Amino acid sequence: MEYKGRKVLVCGMAKSGIAAAKLLRKQGALVTVQDSKDRTQLKEADALEQAGISLYTGKNPDDIILKQDLVVLSPGVPVDLPFVKMAKERGIPVIGEVELAYTLTPCPVIAITGTNGKTTTTALTGEILQAVNPQTAVVGNIGIPYCEKVESLTTESVVVAEISSFQMETAVSFHPNISAVLNISPDHLNRHKTMENYIAMKERVFANQTEGDTLVLNYEDDVCRAMAEKTKAQVIFFSSKRHLQEGLWLENGAIRYALGEKKGTFIQLEELQLLGTHNYENVMAASAIAFAYGVPVEIIRKVLQTFRGVAHRIEFVETVDGVDYYNDSKGTNTDAAIRALLAMKKPILLIGGGYDKGVDFDDWTKLFAGRVKEAVFIGDTAEKLQQSAEKFGFTAIKRCNTFRDAVEQCRKDAQPGDCVLLSPACASWDMFTSYEERGDLFKQMVHAFSKETVNEVEQ
Repeated sequence: MEYKGRKVLVCGMAKSGIAAAKLLRKQGALVTVQDSKDRTQLKEADALEQAGISLYTGKNPDDIILKQDLVVLSPGVPVDLPFVKMAKERGIPVIGEVELAYTLTPCPVIAITGTNGKTTTTALTGEILQAVNPQTAVVGNIGIPYCEKVESLTTESVVVAEISSFQMETAVSFHPNISAVLNISPDHLNRHKTMENYIAMKERVFANQTEGDTLVLNYEDDVCRAMAEKTKAQVIFFSSKRHLQEGLWLENGAIRYALGEKKGTFIQLEELQLLGTHNYENVMAASAIAFAYGVPVEIIRKVLQTFRGVAHRIEFVETVDGVDYYNDSKGTNTDAAIRALLAMKKPILLIGGGYDKGVDFDDWTKLFAGRVKEAVFIGDTAEKLQQSAEKFGFTAIKRCNTFRDAVEQCRKDAQPGDCVLLSPACASWDMFTSYEERGDLFKQMVHAFSKETVNEVEQ
């Protein structure tokens, strides 16, 4: 698509918005970047102006929206804001950063979405494909804006993109060659309002796929399984519970496959570095994607044997004074927190709570009995979480005002043989700018505990 000379408004000055603005400027567009924050709060302001990009800060762009030829929304900008409606009513195209990048992509695209497991599956898929194609670019919701990598892509490249429901709200022509929907559970309902809307956004990842494309789906997720009836693409199922005549499945401690005329074993579970059924599902999804791309089974297996997972997702941090510490800061919804809870093999001191996304916690808290030794709740959802847990008779609850206090409380109460699990089931935005910041602080504190212990021993 041609952007040269077009007046483009980019809304939102987070990483995705900044990457989009810079890409558009290099394409010759007349770019204005807008953010509701004041200019003094925006670190990139001076650099953007030096690159020839105009700034409009401190308010919504109602006064300038109708002067634009195109509007590009960052994922964090809701699509139901008045200025977005105003632009659409006047026929001004409104797209997102992913859509913008896609229109300038010269190579095949792989897109991975779902409520949980996206980051792990994307990182693993990227690592497998990089083993056969060094020009593989891993982008998207994983933390690397798609627009940031577009200019380095060639026809020989392949893009592996983690895609969120927010990014699909503004998709139009986005058409991956291979897509995957890993699972669906309630999330982001404060933005999407209903599960039906949320599911519809996930389904957009394969909406433009045709008979020559591939869609990987979780057979054990009812919503995902039903998506097979809504696509023209060739479907590959994976299952953690049953033998499939066609697809990938768990059986007798191994991942088996039957794909066309090829049948066999991808890998024995004991060879994997990853633990837990949810991770086995991620491995099956990544293997299916890689197989569809044409990666030999032997290469897939070799990468699977060495892949250790991603930061902030049931990440073992350290053992201090006989207590294991796990960072699951990326567990920002109930389903993810359930998976982390079930993966622990020791009595748990749990840190939960944070920004309220309007979801129910009962499916999580009803599992506390017999698993959680003590729950420490923080943030906007602390009261809601306590009420949910007490509904199921769980009363070993403490409340802390700050995140640091919660971690310190767990350290004080934990005994050798226990584990401390940060798995909030909530977003971080009430206390932090991101789940990464929250998880990094947790790891810093745990490592500091370890140094204190070493110093005490040495004294």
